[in-house]
Amino acid sequence: MEIAAEQQLPLREEISKLHWSFWLGVAFFIAVIVGILTFGFFLNKKMSAEESAPVTSIAIAGEMPYTTRVDIEGAIEKVNLGNFFNLDVNDVQQKVAMLPWVYSVSVRKKWPNELKIYVVDQKPIAHWNGDFLINANGKAFQADVQRLVKKLPAFYGPEGSELIALENFVNLNKLLDFSELAIDELVLTERFAWQLILNDGVTINLGRDNRVERIQRFMDIYPEIKLQKKEGQQVDYVDLRYDTGLAVGWKTANNKERV
Repeated sequence: MEIAAEQQLPLREEISKLHWSFWLGVAFFIAVIVGILTFGFFLNKKMSAEESAPVTSIAIAGEMPYTTRVDIEGAIEKVNLGNFFNLDVNDVQQKVAMLPWVYSVSVRKKWPNELKIYVVDQKPIAHWNGDFLINANGKAFQADVQRLVKKLPAFYGPEGSELIALENFVNLNKLLDFSELAIDELVLTERFAWQLILNDGVTINLGRDNRVERIQRFMDIYPEIKLQKKEGQQVDYVDLRYDTGLAVGWKTANNKERV
């Protein structure tokens, strides 16, 4: 009987060890679960806080001789900047693009709280029909002309002829530049006849056809025309709508009336 008791003792110790190992494993498992849940709670809390973080910085840059920061801030004043992640950059872009002087705009978000806006203004080339301006691509737009930094020529013509007017202005102006002249006003009539007013006040009637040839003829003969003027006279107009000749009108230097 004593031998049986001695054989049972190691078995009890083994069972006791297994018992404690089991509960230690359970405790470790529970600790891991609690740790994961705690980490997930704090991570979710942190992400929620970041997602609700507002945009606190607006960086505005670009080529803007006419549009101001105040204009852009006013355009987006109703945009909700309270949530960085939910902010719609397309909405911001559309609102800024509606500003009259803006030609193009790009908008992007920069982590963690910045909105970056890059604006390129229109490049006005001339006034168009009194109420509009023409840009470098021959597109008409309307904006506050009080912001213009230099005097621009004036174009007049039928609706839809903006690009034609611009192309002829550029080409004819290049020719006139050789005589140190420039176009102050360009008129394209409904019948597509061309009239120019130069920076020295002379009006040139070119008609519909052969504009380049007629400008070249004017440049060749204009110095001689000015030599023929009498005292107190100035050239009023030169009519080049003739195949082989031209007509000249005169005005007094003081009151600029034709004589």
